[in-house]
Amino acid sequence: MVAAAVALGMVGVSGVALAVGRPAGPAVATGSTGGAWAAGSTPVAAEVPAATRPDAGGRATASAAPPPAPVVTRPATQVAQAAPASVSYLSGRYRVTPAEAARRLTLQELSTPLADTLAARFPGSYAGMWLDQAGGGVLTIAATDPTPVAAAVAGLPDARHVTVVPARHSRRDLDAAATRLAGTLGGTAGRDVLVDERANELLVLTGDTVRADDARLAGALGSAGVPARAQARLDDAAIPKACDPRYCPQPPMRGGIRLDVPRDDGTVGGCTSGFNVRAKNGRYYVLTAGHCVVGGRHQRVDDTWHQFLGPKVPVGVESTNPVLAENAFPYDYAVLPYAEGAATRWAYPRRSVGSTPSLVNYWCVADNPACATRGSRDVPVTGVTPYASVQAGWVVCATGSAYTPKAGEQYVDSGAGAGYLPGTRCGEVIGKASGGIDVRVCARPGDSGGPLFTESDGRALGILNNGDPGEGPCTNPEEKNTYAPVSVILDRVNGRTGLDFQIATKGPLLAPPTTSSRR
Repeated sequence: MVAAAVALGMVGVSGVALAVGRPAGPAVATGSTGGAWAAGSTPVAAEVPAATRPDAGGRATASAAPPPAPVVTRPATQVAQAAPASVSYLSGRYRVTPAEAARRLTLQELSTPLADTLAARFPGSYAGMWLDQAGGGVLTIAATDPTPVAAAVAGLPDARHVTVVPARHSRRDLDAAATRLAGTLGGTAGRDVLVDERANELLVLTGDTVRADDARLAGALGSAGVPARAQARLDDAAIPKACDPRYCPQPPMRGGIRLDVPRDDGTVGGCTSGFNVRAKNGRYYVLTAGHCVVGGRHQRVDDTWHQFLGPKVPVGVESTNPVLAENAFPYDYAVLPYAEGAATRWAYPRRSVGSTPSLVNYWCVADNPACATRGSRDVPVTGVTPYASVQAGWVVCATGSAYTPKAGEQYVDSGAGAGYLPGTRCGEVIGKASGGIDVRVCARPGDSGGPLFTESDGRALGILNNGDPGEGPCTNPEEKNTYAPVSVILDRVNGRTGLDFQIATKGPLLAPPTTSSRR
């Protein structure tokens, strides 16, 4: 047996140390205020995967890499306090108590480091995981050899809500097959050929790079070596969410506010700001959807404004040197440099330097149950969750600014429909079958480009691209919308430009941050 230990930190109020590959010792409490979860000693050589780099399906592989770093986990009460709308969503959707909702969110936070460590510890067996909210908030782990994986997670304090199920193919084998299949079809693994962990098979997305009538498709699917299927990337009924946000002029620039875009034909549309972005040279930009400035009615260089029919505050301008916008999902992004003089208007006031988190605007709306207990606020952005780490069953939140004005109001009509209110709503990740992040969260035209994030920890996930048609108030609990993954966008634009864009966790600031040196 392999004498490798895995320390499993607190999920709620306590933690244990569990020996993998040998009988588990007694549980060791880590306290009620937090805990650490980390891989223990490095596995034997035969089990050490290669160095961390993106593989076919977007998951990191490894080459002589150290085990994952310790990850601090938080008590359920702390997670719940940081994510009231997510608690409200789970309570309303699944008729569970706030305490049960908090437990599920805590397990969700632990799932990302757990997935990374299981993939490194059991590369030939681990096949993926997801949260089954309808089945009782159970974290389901797939493995070709369930027994050792089940032993590795048996000591979790919330182990009764963690289950290991058998699978035919490991994630490693699926990723390798995705790379081969994408090469055969002239596509890209992770974009055109995806790994569906719940189905334990590959999914080829057709409609752009891979045509649905490609003569090679049937044969490629049959010879993939693992189960594989094809489907259209976008549903025929899906519509882009390109339109107009509402009024929110005070600095700093944050995700979730309106960006009006004059079109070539004299009309005005718009989108929602997603996240602040910072280049390696210290300049700040605004990330939104590419279809806001790239398309049939956007042949000229577009500029963007806030409240075009009112104060007409300048925001950004479409970049042409280098080109920082595309409109080919999931590469549906526009990285907008500020228009001349606009950075001063949208940056933190100088007096605020020292307390300058980058923010998502959490705007409370009547159909958001959290409004009963906690109003509008800003959520600090703490970083990006990689697309490969996003799991079905996660509770996520999105902010949009689509609106259809009432008579006499000075707003561009986004086409949202009377009665739809801009703001923040929370829902559930239902999959990644589009090559993006598919969620059960209401949205309307005008919310495009708006941020998708996890409320409890402020992690950026995606920006809105498309979804089910809808008009007016949110009345369909099954409505699906799709977000382009932020990590995929950053990899793409950085590969094309070398500018090392990152989602900003500070700013925007008036000037690039400086550091002092005594040397």
